[in-house]
Amino acid sequence: MTETKVCLNCKRTDEQVPLLHLTFKNETQYICPQCLPTLIHKTHLLAEKLPGIELNQNSTE
Repeated sequence: MTETKVCLNCKRTDEQVPLLHLTFKNETQYICPQCLPTLIHKTHLLAEKLPGIELNQNSTE
């Protein structure tokens, strides 16, 4: 049986949207292109979904 691939943020599957493969702390995760900017620019919004992620507060926002 194959693993169901879902976006770590919006939970859509690879049957619904293209997914990008990523690894973090040796765990495989997937994220869709629509949610990728959240991972890049608003990482703090994904902190609960990626435990242990570094929250860099050196933002210019």
